[in-house]
Amino acid sequence: MSMFINEYCDALDAGRFSFSRQQSSRFAKEIANDFNPIHDVSAKRFCVPGDLLFAKVLASKGLSTEMKVTFGGMVPNDLELEVIARSAGALTINDLKGKEYLAAEYAGDVSNDQGLIEKLTRSYVAFSGKTFPHVLVPLMKENNVMINVARPLVIYESMSVQLDTLALQEPILKAAGAELSVNGKRGNVTLHFQFEDQGKVVGKGSKCMVMANLRAYEQADIDQLIVTYNEAKASYQG
Repeated sequence: MSMFINEYCDALDAGRFSFSRQQSSRFAKEIANDFNPIHDVSAKRFCVPGDLLFAKVLASKGLSTEMKVTFGGMVPNDLELEVIARSAGALTINDLKGKEYLAAEYAGDVSNDQGLIEKLTRSYVAFSGKTFPHVLVPLMKENNVMINVARPLVIYESMSVQLDTLALQEPILKAAGAELSVNGKRGNVTLHFQFEDQGKVVGKGSKCMVMANLRAYEQADIDQLIVTYNEAKASYQG
């Protein structure tokens, strides 16, 4: 496993692992630039970032040209987890009672170059962390809906990656559009992105999220949520 992910994951016996509140919160804030209060060390309803689980999969099993990851539940801190190989091209992350929190499918070429994996992980996670307010707020306004600002909840559902090659030098991610579909009080968000390296497009991907408890859009409430978010960010970085 790379030294990069070691900072944010505790290695246990028999290949098992866990994530502490401190590790998870540092990853969210310092790597993903994500100040969602659900990742605060003091959060009552704490959750390990989904991007940290994805980073763990990449570090452990390598980077494939085709990957799809589906998230099955919110991971609490200090939960003992293990990677279960389901087949040559599939794995899950489970707790010791067998509950599944992540399922990954992968195909194509594989690289275990930890330097490349760290570069791609950092690039993806940094892109992912820009979701709020940069992407979600315009989408909510356009569709005249918003999350519950008192208890904002956006759930990471799945992500997929298709790379043309693994011969990459400095891969970066760039946004390639986003959409929100609303069904009652539920919203499904899809973020599209593309991979670029040395000025060339070398792949694409998407990230899907669910927004719960939607209500009518109120600009004043959203403005206050953004202020609160930015204050938390400034306080941590200051």
